[in-house]
Amino acid sequence: MTARRTKIVATLGPASSSPEIIEKLILAGMNVARLNFSHGEASDHRERTRLVRDLSAKHQKYVAIMGDLQGPKIRISRFKNSPVTLVEGQLFTLSNTYPPDAGDNTIVGIDHAGLVADCHPGDELLLDDGRIVLKVEKVDDHAVHTTVIAGGPISNNKGINRRGGGISAPSLTDKDKADIQTIAELDLDYVAVSFPRYGRDIIEARKLVRAAGSSAWIVAKIERAEAVADDKALDALIKASDGVMVARGDLGVEVGDARLVGIQKRIILHARTHNKFVITATQMMESMISSPIPTRAEVSDVANAVLDYTDAVMLSAESAAGRYPVEAVAAMDRVCLGAEQEPATTRSQHRVGETFSQRDETIALSAMYAANHYPGIKAIIALTESGHTPLIMSRIRSSVPIYCYTRHEHTQRRAAMFRGVYTVPFNITEHNILDVNQDAIKLLKDQGLLNNGDSVILTKGEHDNQAGGTNNMRILKVS
Repeated sequence: MTARRTKIVATLGPASSSPEIIEKLILAGMNVARLNFSHGEASDHRERTRLVRDLSAKHQKYVAIMGDLQGPKIRISRFKNSPVTLVEGQLFTLSNTYPPDAGDNTIVGIDHAGLVADCHPGDELLLDDGRIVLKVEKVDDHAVHTTVIAGGPISNNKGINRRGGGISAPSLTDKDKADIQTIAELDLDYVAVSFPRYGRDIIEARKLVRAAGSSAWIVAKIERAEAVADDKALDALIKASDGVMVARGDLGVEVGDARLVGIQKRIILHARTHNKFVITATQMMESMISSPIPTRAEVSDVANAVLDYTDAVMLSAESAAGRYPVEAVAAMDRVCLGAEQEPATTRSQHRVGETFSQRDETIALSAMYAANHYPGIKAIIALTESGHTPLIMSRIRSSVPIYCYTRHEHTQRRAAMFRGVYTVPFNITEHNILDVNQDAIKLLKDQGLLNNGDSVILTKGEHDNQAGGTNNMRILKVS
């Protein structure tokens, strides 16, 4: 059976917190479990982490866990009688002094006082992911006065965006800093940073994560207009992170739906160029919150992300709160496998004509070129400490599976995010240095993944315990 190369991130929530459902999600193909720190208590995340770790070990699967910080989501406060209905043409006020529980259909409080200073007459504000559109008429010291352009029902605590971006809230809140401590305690594999605008936001997050004692890799969620204003801004965020998420909800609201698809493709391309992984997220199979099968448009959306060579596709409410969480993962698995049958997913022009800056990068990309052009290569074996070499390898389009051989649990789980990479636990220090290559090959042969006469590519470093030290590549015959 062909192994799926594109990875699946599934958000855990009320619909997917029981041992039975989490086990089914793992068996259906969940590679990364997402814990959304916008919802739930630390105790909820602690229990879900325990279940994922225990059940993945039970089935000898490697499932990474990503903690997703809430970030400075700007929200309205609450209504006295929720929901209320806003009518096109009416006046509506957002106030930073109004009581937080007393809103009505003419005025509501806001949780970010700085919104008043960020707004100017003529601006458009979008509530509830763009379902409500307000035009700013005037601003005073404590309130933004607007006219409703697109109305409808609105309930408590819905998010606020400004068309074109420009809201000045800091990237990391006090809640985020407290949640980073929880993430470190739970030893999670990834931390997703919400609403970063600049590379320095990610640098600050990394310092806090490391200070908390966590070695988690940092994911920059691309969801602000400033982050994609030009290539310089985008590349600064990508370079500062270990990977990025195309967070299409808030990003689509700020840049407009018409530009979203093109920007998604640009983010994926730039992430691959800089040797970073990329997750495509938000509403990928939204109808499966209440339906057991996806729409054709959703199938096309997921397939197009696969064809663009995203590392992972993500489920949010579909798996966290929907009626069919397991079916959603199974549908995504099926669509990814189907899209990967297209020849375009194995042909690469990646960085042709460019120079490489690191030794391990040179070996990794050379190995992939050899794998795609030398006949008979059935597998690539990367002996690695950090997982960086197989990550770089997976930037290249190929049908040849990449096996991440590592002794470190963090790296074993982390590799679950990388496209076309599969974990094999392997402690190089327990093998005679003269037998390492053949012992590594034997593991795949014993699993029926290699046969006599096949060729494999094996990469490793001269120093077994040095991250970033890969400097050796061999083409070996299976015998």
